[in-house]
Amino acid sequence: MLVSGFQSIAIFNKLSKDVLNYYILIKRDAMDLTLPIDEIDAGTMNRAKFRRVYLSGKKPVILKGFAKLYPAGEKWTFDYFNRLMGDHIVGVMDNSRKKNTAYTRPDLMMKFSEFLDIIRRDEETSYRIFGFNMLREFPVLRKDFPTPEIVRGILGNLTLTFFGGKNTTVRFHYDIDCSGVLMTQVTGRKRVILISPEYDNLLYKVPFASFSLVDPDKPDYDRFPGLKFVKGYDFTLQPGDALYMPNRYWHFNTYLEGGMAISYRVLASRAGDLYNGFMNTTIRLLFDKSMDALVGEKWMKRKRAIAMRNADEAINRLEAKGKRQKAKI
Repeated sequence: MLVSGFQSIAIFNKLSKDVLNYYILIKRDAMDLTLPIDEIDAGTMNRAKFRRVYLSGKKPVILKGFAKLYPAGEKWTFDYFNRLMGDHIVGVMDNSRKKNTAYTRPDLMMKFSEFLDIIRRDEETSYRIFGFNMLREFPVLRKDFPTPEIVRGILGNLTLTFFGGKNTTVRFHYDIDCSGVLMTQVTGRKRVILISPEYDNLLYKVPFASFSLVDPDKPDYDRFPGLKFVKGYDFTLQPGDALYMPNRYWHFNTYLEGGMAISYRVLASRAGDLYNGFMNTTIRLLFDKSMDALVGEKWMKRKRAIAMRNADEAINRLEAKGKRQKAKI
């Protein structure tokens, strides 16, 4: 029987799709962090487009020059902060100290001026400030960076700031409240690895928490083979750029030099994300911290074992699916 031209095209398209699906499923030698991210001139972005394309579409985007749309883009320098609030006592995180739970308390307190002196040096430091509500402590700063129109909403006035020095990293995690985040890098350059939540188990997500066992900067593929199935983004934010991270997107940040960022949040729109955000910041967090206080490293060992098992199961499912796809080719 002769096959018509349209039937031939249909058969070819199906085979092409099967081949594509197979090669998507097979693991590579390493994570594929080459996905292209949208980059848009911040001045051309409006609320309707942002919400239609990026917020509703759960799609990340870099808004070039976003900070320059506000006075903060010019005014907010380390010298300015030093003059305004150098004597203010701030909580500082020390990356050299191990943490087994989310929402950890600061490791030490110091004057803000002393912290700024440390991160301004052209040398590595383990010190960083995480989630400092600077605009609440110093309301005069709010007029320098009011809530951007594109993210105005229920969480519009919740702002957090982040500071770090050269090569300081932020643990691989997603935001525990499951909100979307608009992070503006006001000063300094920052490298960002960004990965979709569809890879949760392959990223060795720690149960009852929102962080991973993996160090994306130095991935151990023998210990964490699930990473070979993962695809994501790897890029550098320049001073003034803003990054929109959809809710539950994993991110690993590295300060390439002393810098600071400010974030605004967007409440999740899906019921499941709202539920998980509530559970993560209340019952799960309380349970995790209680278990950590009671049994310490034994609890972390248990969580580590669950994360490894979940990843192994995800790998097995993908490999079985890949074999089925291969058999169709």
